[in-house]
Amino acid sequence: MTAALTAARDHFHNHLVNSHTLSLSLDNVASNADSSQRTSISIARHVAEVLSAETIAKKLDGQRAGKQFEGAVEEFLEESFPIFQSLRPGQWTIENVGSSRAEYQISKYEPYTHLADLARAIQDDPTLASVLGNSYEISPDILVLRHPEPDEVINRDRQLVDVESGRYAVVRKINQDRPVVHAIVSCKWTLRSDRAQNARSEALNVIRNRKGRTPHVVVVTGEPTPSRLASLALGTGDIDTVYHFALPELIQAVDQTENDEAISMLDTLIAGKRLRDISDLPLDLAI
Repeated sequence: MTAALTAARDHFHNHLVNSHTLSLSLDNVASNADSSQRTSISIARHVAEVLSAETIAKKLDGQRAGKQFEGAVEEFLEESFPIFQSLRPGQWTIENVGSSRAEYQISKYEPYTHLADLARAIQDDPTLASVLGNSYEISPDILVLRHPEPDEVINRDRQLVDVESGRYAVVRKINQDRPVVHAIVSCKWTLRSDRAQNARSEALNVIRNRKGRTPHVVVVTGEPTPSRLASLALGTGDIDTVYHFALPELIQAVDQTENDEAISMLDTLIAGKRLRDISDLPLDLAI
């Protein structure tokens, strides 16, 4: 019997293949490969073939592929994260806000509601923007949100709270009814140096601008090249972990290149706990 998490991972890959987010060109180049880099082409082609990607005449443009990748990650989390209620009980919502960047989405939720006031102040006084720069901007792709609980749920097994204590805790619905950001997920179908740095900068903004516990800050990517994965995954202090959309398949593909540098770099990322598989993400979010 297939485990639910394994089934969710299979559905995720099927989504990418059926939507042609992951595909092969007529000259056998995978849609997430850098066509100017031989190692990238070799690794990406192997992964695409293992996942039964179809050959199509023209791959999707980058913006559409990135949007579809976000949607696939959102569906995967919606299917997989709630099944771990035994590890992390609660009422949860997975929300894809990547297409709503015109609105300052994160300011609707704890612990970032104060950023709405800051955004309004900057709009009223543009000189503030020159002082603050983009140090307060957070534009996530996917949010994992926990809804506050009513006291009858908190007190279900025994009397844990009353009107005398816990009067400011955001998890109590009696105190406030806005969802709380549990995790911020950035989705990068492929990685270039600018995308890696943007993800790092945004992660630091998430940490610096919170008024409460720091949410999980993670990146999910389909990048096939270990050196580019390293540009984002190496180091600590900003992003929790980078998750690859098909890590076991990537390991096999990199091994087949017999490229010692690529093999060593991938080993370093995995052994150093900086790179994991997409199927690890729901379990890590349950911590």
